[in-house]
Amino acid sequence: MTNRSLKLRISTAFALLSSTAAFASDSVVINDIVFPTSIPDDQRDVTVKAVRAFYDFWNTGDQALLEKAIALSFTDRTLPPGRPQGPVGPAFASRQFRAAVPDLKVVVEKMIVAGDYVTVHMKFTGHFTGKFGHAQGSGQAIAFIATDLLKVESGRITDNWHIEDNLTLLRQMGVAKVAD
Repeated sequence: MTNRSLKLRISTAFALLSSTAAFASDSVVINDIVFPTSIPDDQRDVTVKAVRAFYDFWNTGDQALLEKAIALSFTDRTLPPGRPQGPVGPAFASRQFRAAVPDLKVVVEKMIVAGDYVTVHMKFTGHFTGKFGHAQGSGQAIAFIATDLLKVESGRITDNWHIEDNLTLLRQMGVAKVAD
C-alpha cells in the first residue's frame, strides 16, 4: 500500500466517524478504531454505522438506536441469568442498569473491525444513585470496563459475545466485598 492510499483510508475513516457522529446528540466517543485494508469501504461503512448505533444506545438508552443496530435474529452468546434472549435483551439490560446508574455513559476505547466481526473495548462510567437489587446507591462513582465481540451481517448486529468487569462494578456499588 502506498502512503497516499494509506492517508486516503485514514481520512476516509475520520470522515466516516465525523459524519456518523452527527445523527445523535449524545454520540458515543470512539478513541481509536482499526480497519484492516481488506474490508471494502461499503462493508466497513455499514458495519461501523450499526456498531456506533449500538454504543450510542448504551450511551443514551434510546431504544430507536438499538432498533437501528441489531437484527431481529440477534443472539446474546453470553446471556446472563435473568436477561431475555433476542433483541429485547439489550433493552432490558439497559433499563435495569439505568435504574441503578441513570447517568451511565460509555466511551469506546478501541474498536477493531475485521470483516463481519468487530471487537470493542469500552469503559462505562456514572454514579450509583438508584437501586440495584436490594442496594440503594448514595451517589458513588462507578467506572468499569467491558469488551464485546460483535458479528455484523447486512448492516445489523446478529451476535454478541461480551464480558464485563462486574467485580469492579459490584465493589464500587458496595454490593460485593473482597476480603483482605
